[in-house]
Amino acid sequence: MAKPRVLISDKMDPNAAKIFEERGCDVDVITGETPEQLIARIGDYDGLAIRSSTKVTKAILDAAPRLKVIGRAGIGVDNVDIPAASAKGVVVMNTPFGNSITTAEHAIALMFALARQIPEANAQTQAGKWPKNDFMGVEVTGKTLGLIGAGNIGSIVASRALGLKMKVVAFDPFLTPERAVEMGVEKVDLDTLLGRADFITLHTPLTDQTRNILSAENIAKTKKGVRIINCARGGLIDEAALKDALDSGQVAGAALDVFQTEPAKESPLFGSPNFICTPHLGASTNEAQVNVALQVAEQMADYLVNGGVTNALNMPSLSAEEAPKLKPYMALAEQLGSLVGQLTTGAIPRVSIHAEGAAAELNIKPIVAAVLAGFLRVQSDTVNMVNAPFLAKERGIEVREVKTEKEGDYHTLIRVSVKTDAGERSVAGTLFSNSEPRLVELFGIKVEAELAGYMMYIVNEDAPGFIGRIGTLLGEAGINIGTFNLGRRAAGGEAVLLLSVDSPVPANVIAAARDVPGVKRVMALAF
Repeated sequence: MAKPRVLISDKMDPNAAKIFEERGCDVDVITGETPEQLIARIGDYDGLAIRSSTKVTKAILDAAPRLKVIGRAGIGVDNVDIPAASAKGVVVMNTPFGNSITTAEHAIALMFALARQIPEANAQTQAGKWPKNDFMGVEVTGKTLGLIGAGNIGSIVASRALGLKMKVVAFDPFLTPERAVEMGVEKVDLDTLLGRADFITLHTPLTDQTRNILSAENIAKTKKGVRIINCARGGLIDEAALKDALDSGQVAGAALDVFQTEPAKESPLFGSPNFICTPHLGASTNEAQVNVALQVAEQMADYLVNGGVTNALNMPSLSAEEAPKLKPYMALAEQLGSLVGQLTTGAIPRVSIHAEGAAAELNIKPIVAAVLAGFLRVQSDTVNMVNAPFLAKERGIEVREVKTEKEGDYHTLIRVSVKTDAGERSVAGTLFSNSEPRLVELFGIKVEAELAGYMMYIVNEDAPGFIGRIGTLLGEAGINIGTFNLGRRAAGGEAVLLLSVDSPVPANVIAAARDVPGVKRVMALAF
């Protein structure tokens, strides 16, 4: 049998190639190619190992009939078309924790550089000046650090900051009070953080909820003289608004390692006083690059040679014997987790997964992991079934597993319940023909729906003509409706409408839907 062939298309530690060879793979290291060159070459390979330079597009995937796995040596997978890879049956892996310490340390380094104006002082000193009286820094001791995002990297930054005798406040909707106490930070809302923090550092993925989280409006709410650091994702800060705030003195200094557009050849911030930047160096230490290169090689080789699946973003970690039975349940579980994750806000201290009937006879662990992956993926693009239970524990979320072998209304059922400030809320689903996932209950209302693609969730008062008004609104916006899925508590009472649509629903259409008489809540969903 021929050995699996792997292409390493980005520069990484040479020991990665050695690991592939030692574990039974043929490996080629060919870096710096154009997309066209990679398209011409990729058809000969079973595995593709990348960092951030290679962009794995649908065109590249279409040219790769042999490709079985893509391994990203690092956390972010913005440069991989994961839906296209999934459609092609290509596993996408990453190394979610190899860069955490390095990125956290870079944020701390930039904080010190801002506090003492080190880059500008260095430049002037080397230019032959002696500007001893031109630079008056600030101490970090006793200052308040505001964390926007308190996950893996944010928690490491908090630990370092506490060691520097700083006070730490954290805004993270998914941070539980118990986890905050464990971390030694104070959990606050965003406005409180903006008003109290002397330094603000961001550690959150870029999502629709976090895009421009430091907007002009929010920057105006900050404590005058705040210093801002971003080593997370470009797009979290409105760069033009930050420029204006630096010019006005509202922000005393800013340090960015990431930009909205990268490579950042130009930016409104370039040349601004008290602004420093680095070219996305958060993961750039010898230790981190060795760690992620070795880790991705080990994971990919294990998959190609032995079939083992680790840190896969689009495939569950399953044994060959369990996979056929569990696969449809895992799809259902992930959809239910994603649904409840998108529909609930705030800290969630507890998630309960209840398997009933035939589902109770299966190994519930992969089902639980699938629920958590769907639930937590709303917060982070690096969550998968392997690291979801760890991330849930890290965030202080209690996970409960319940099995009931006796059948209820359905021969098999999975129920996902979350504890919220408003009480316990749950969704439930079953399998039609033992293979097709279906939602059958949503927050106590019976509603049957397939959770797939783009959807719209509406809670409304049950009244004649309502469906027509929503249909007209979407039709005028050019949005085609696939299916209507209706449920209600009682005639004339609260009703739920789940619409599948052929394209994403823009924010202005969501806003217009909120103004339709009888509407209580509207959200766009995606699966």
